[in-house]
Amino acid sequence: QVQLVESGGGLVQAGGSLRLSCAASGRTYSTYTMAWFRQAPGKERDFVAATRWSGSSTRYADSVKGRFTISTDNAKNTVYLQMNSLKPEDTAVYYCAAGKVTVTLPRAYDYWGQGTQVTVSS
Repeated sequence: QVQLVESGGGLVQAGGSLRLSCAASGRTYSTYTMAWFRQAPGKERDFVAATRWSGSSTRYADSVKGRFTISTDNAKNTVYLQMNSLKPEDTAVYYCAAGKVTVTLPRAYDYWGQGTQVTVSS
């Protein structure tokens, strides 16, 4: 069992930055791929970024490449999503997830956090 708790969401103006955090716990969390997804109202849950705890196998959605950075702090058991140059279309609930493989499909991930709201105003 893996537990995930997100934090760091909020309201920011377009062009601003936010950093999301996801604290992981459980017996085998370090063996999992960690990912961020987002879901806007009325839309499907979309892949944002993923990485292994070693920092390998990192990948991003095309829509966030060059603006968002996923990273890990093994000492703090925490995964971060640094979001820069935010746009109104980045507005969504952001979810942290843990899975066995680094893929973009939500159904491939076994554990999910509760989500944190990110709102970007124009």
